[in-house]
Amino acid sequence: MKSLFDRGPSLLTRLVLALTCAATVMFLDHRLNTMQPVRSFLSTLVAPVQYLAVLPEEVLDRLVYLSTTRTTLREENKALKQELQELQMAVQRLNFLENENDRLRQLLDSEVRETSRRMAAEVVAVATDPFSHQVVINKGSANGVYEGQPVLDNRGIVGQILSVGRGTARVLLISDQSHAISLRAERNDIRVLARGTGDLQRLELLFIPHSSELEVGDKLMSSGLGGVFPEGYPVAEIIEFDRDERLQYARVVAQPFAQLDRIRTVLLLWPSSATEQPVYDDKEGADNVD
Repeated sequence: MKSLFDRGPSLLTRLVLALTCAATVMFLDHRLNTMQPVRSFLSTLVAPVQYLAVLPEEVLDRLVYLSTTRTTLREENKALKQELQELQMAVQRLNFLENENDRLRQLLDSEVRETSRRMAAEVVAVATDPFSHQVVINKGSANGVYEGQPVLDNRGIVGQILSVGRGTARVLLISDQSHAISLRAERNDIRVLARGTGDLQRLELLFIPHSSELEVGDKLMSSGLGGVFPEGYPVAEIIEFDRDERLQYARVVAQPFAQLDRIRTVLLLWPSSATEQPVYDDKEGADNVD
């Protein structure tokens, strides 16, 4: 009769047997991928458990995000309302100044400036030539765009139309080495000529005498000379002034106000002297004036 307390295989035997089975399973899985169905089944089996385990954390994170977002939106809404109010006050002040300016011009028997027509356009491409600073916009001759037309953004003058197609046009930026523009200093009305340097952040002022009253920080506006750009639009600010006497003229560098390296939307202007007429889309109003 067999005793109930007979011992089975020794611990060493069990260990060797377990290791052999594990090695066999690993070998088969590595070579034949036999355990993939088992892994898939186990993953499916524990997926609900994993989801339930992370659910409280996800809910808490979502609540914190919603709370933070609502607070941020309230603050932004408050700031935008305040900015809108300030802009409305500025527009009222601008309208008053324009009316006063018109009256003064009439008293002085000076020509009253007419408003410019305008149209927004999107930049759809950038010139691939590294030595040419040009962009392509989604307005063309079908919209009344013409060669030489001034182009601006929300900060200042960007450039002028170089060539026009049916539905697109190419804009030559003021930073291009082939472009020059007549400017005047806002502080003292000194007229200067600015030329592109091939650097989107730098314009060079030409033929500036060493004794010039221009200074670093002076804002330069379009002078209206040349018949391309209307007078009074911001263009650049002087950032360097080198009065080296060894040079024939002072070396003056200005930085454009327009963000030429990141423009997305531009504004096309039709000055009062332009013979072409803007052709607006259905969504645009013909009452766009500047």
